[in-house]
Amino acid sequence: MGPPIIGVSENIRRIKDLVEHVAHTGFNIVILGESGVGKEVIAQNLYQKSPRLGKPFVKINCAALPEGLLESELFGYERGAFTGAEQKRRGKFQLAHGGVLLLDEIGDMSLVLQAKLLHVLQSGEFAPLGSEKDFKTDTWVIAATNHDLKQDISEGKFREDLYYRLNIIKIQINPLRERPEDIEPLIDYYLEEYASQLGGVNIVRPTRAVIEKLKGYHW
Repeated sequence: MGPPIIGVSENIRRIKDLVEHVAHTGFNIVILGESGVGKEVIAQNLYQKSPRLGKPFVKINCAALPEGLLESELFGYERGAFTGAEQKRRGKFQLAHGGVLLLDEIGDMSLVLQAKLLHVLQSGEFAPLGSEKDFKTDTWVIAATNHDLKQDISEGKFREDLYYRLNIIKIQINPLRERPEDIEPLIDYYLEEYASQLGGVNIVRPTRAVIEKLKGYHW
């Protein structure tokens, strides 16, 4: 089980409500927010409250791989599809069949791959590299990014049609500096978590002065 969504701010309350209402739908979702705000936590909570719980939850970071490698990771490949492809390999869409595929940092995906991803979302089919056979996929795609995708669209960096295909439901997570009331619940959660990991040891709670400094931090 992934971590719960912690917070009492209006932003977090709305996110919790939205997760409860949409987790059963299987609609494509895009989660927006700065690095470190907890986009994967939201995706995990959607998965845990969905009918797909118990099926695969697969994550891929689109910013961590070059275009060619990302394509083979997403769609898989046949033996001999390229130099070094000595055996057949399943891609993330096959591995996530029946479950959830989290496309993290989708704003860093190339336009070429965006077009191929759009085809999969529209048709539910894809072909591994080097294969003449199409495969059907039943995968709930959740995308996450720290980019302003609308600005990327205006600059020609992101496909508008893919944006609207992904953006059936949008979840915006505000940075912690805009919701300082969530800092104390987060402190209490992590104190309990680490105390449990350390065998029940008592960890001293930060003083009020320290908490106030944390609330003024830029995060």
